[in-house]
Amino acid sequence: MSGTSEGPAHVPLSAVPGTPRMITERHRDALRESGPRESAPHASGASAPGPYASGPYEPELRDCRAAFRAAQLAMAVVDREGLVVTANDAMASLLGTDTGSLLDQAAADLVDLASDGRTWHAYHEVLHGRRSRFRCTRRLKHPDGRSLWAEVTVAPAADSGRVLLSVADISDRRELQARLRHLQMHDPVTRLPNRTLFFERLAVALETAAQNDDPGDGGMGPSHPVYQSHQSYGHGETGRIGLCYLDLDGFKAVNDTMGHRVGDRLLAAVAARLTECADNDGYTRSGGHLVARLGGDEFAILVEDSTGTEQLADLAQSVLAALQQPFDLAGQRLSVSASIGVVERVAAGTTATGLMQAADTTLYWAKADGKARWTLFDPERNAHRMTRQALSSTLRPAVERGEFALEYQPLVGLSDGVVHGVEALVRWNHPQFGTLAPNRFVGIAEEDGSIVELGRWVLRTACRQARQWQKDHPRERPLFVSVNVAVRQVWDSDLVADVAGILAETGLAPHLLQLELTESAVMGSAGRPLQALQALSDMGVRIAIDDFGTGYSNLAYLSRLPVSVLKLDGSFVRGFQDEAHANPADELIVEALVQLAHRLGLTVTAECVETSGQATRLRRIGCDTGQGWLYSRAVPADRIDRLIGVAPLPA
Repeated sequence: MSGTSEGPAHVPLSAVPGTPRMITERHRDALRESGPRESAPHASGASAPGPYASGPYEPELRDCRAAFRAAQLAMAVVDREGLVVTANDAMASLLGTDTGSLLDQAAADLVDLASDGRTWHAYHEVLHGRRSRFRCTRRLKHPDGRSLWAEVTVAPAADSGRVLLSVADISDRRELQARLRHLQMHDPVTRLPNRTLFFERLAVALETAAQNDDPGDGGMGPSHPVYQSHQSYGHGETGRIGLCYLDLDGFKAVNDTMGHRVGDRLLAAVAARLTECADNDGYTRSGGHLVARLGGDEFAILVEDSTGTEQLADLAQSVLAALQQPFDLAGQRLSVSASIGVVERVAAGTTATGLMQAADTTLYWAKADGKARWTLFDPERNAHRMTRQALSSTLRPAVERGEFALEYQPLVGLSDGVVHGVEALVRWNHPQFGTLAPNRFVGIAEEDGSIVELGRWVLRTACRQARQWQKDHPRERPLFVSVNVAVRQVWDSDLVADVAGILAETGLAPHLLQLELTESAVMGSAGRPLQALQALSDMGVRIAIDDFGTGYSNLAYLSRLPVSVLKLDGSFVRGFQDEAHANPADELIVEALVQLAHRLGLTVTAECVETSGQATRLRRIGCDTGQGWLYSRAVPADRIDRLIGVAPLPA
């Protein structure tokens, strides 16, 4: 431990416990010349008199020397060369020797001041008068074999050219601090290291790995005391680190049904099995891994110096197997499972925050994938999650910043090849990720509720554009515009009022607006959604079921919902190849659906029409409208202008 300067610039000997009062300059001179040492015997057998032996201050000097010798604090006077000039009985007792043996000994060797460079430098600064005081803590070895903690203070002895070395035994204080630290750093229920100690150890492990990777950076080396206090847990031989982050499945139910006492017993039993798994890890070379309880029913196993993902996978599998064995808790038999997130990587360049974020994400994947399993961190899956998170955090402001745009894909009559309408498809011109299709962000918008604001913008923009085409081509049949609607728009907003207001604002006739809902959304329509769809239909707006045939395919709702259009999923149309490669079953299904829809008064639109052969076969079985790359991809509004009133598209 390095020294720190503190206290006054000089410490007079009168400040030593037991000294009666301050000593005058003349007293100091006398003490400096005679010193605390005993003078040599005189020829007559009496002590040789000092310069002031018969002077008036001799009693006070004797008192000073007596106080120095009798003081309970271990003290020694050290000259500028660092040699002990004199020491009291307390110092001799502390070091397990006699005062005579201490004379002319190097003080630094007696109290271990040369073990590290910073302490040695600070000590010499005080010896040569360039520093007022120095204090450090040292662990000393007593000759009887026991160790003790000592607080060493070095300060100048006023104007004497020497320094006073004092040593206080703080072993009891250190032991108390160690006990308190253990209580602070360990979980009282499981007796495992707690979250604080876990993160402390994790930080040390990563810092040690960084030092081993670059030993010239002046950081923590093997001689560093923090490193030494943790070296039994890993040696950084592989430069890798691993973590199993686990959470008990359904633990809350145990607490709720059996009480917290049983829950605590279960946690303690789980901790014991985790510790056993860690100790029995066949890969370990360091006597086990750190097992910690991070809080609640969350545990972590830190694997320093890991050998790779195989080691972590085997450890996670052994943990799952151990926890699946029933627990017998005071006559109550319980079975639990766990979800485990596993992360293993090169330690250099890894931060504690980054490692825990990866572990937490992977634990979430394990739970989302069905629980009672372990899942290994997947960088590609995480990148997708991070992108999704980035999109989610910027989606709402993006509407206000005008980052969205609409493109339109023609809906072409299969009987005449003329464009009857268009489907509005939203695009996000993201400043970081470029142009994004709806499948990249619409699901996110539905989850966080921003779909309401975004959907309202899409609806208004599409209706305004449809009305503009109508104005620009007054002699042509007006195009209808089809807009996708999420079911959350019906629940979280007044969709009927929004549609009515936008139609009034833009001047678009209701029959020129078509709203598309997915089959699964329509199937769940009841109460408010059903009322909204009925009100929109009564208004004259057309309702279409998108991706028909991929959901529940329950035909009963076609008779009770205000649906006017079925849009067949592209998976059916893809089976309509040329005559030699056609799938007869797909054609029979589509033909049956078209006939059923027509009998119910519905029109049918086929999606994903890509070849003229598909268009021909769809027209032959009576399909009304086609949509797909055969006619056009989704294009900006000005490209649709060119298709209005022109010759029929390919059919």
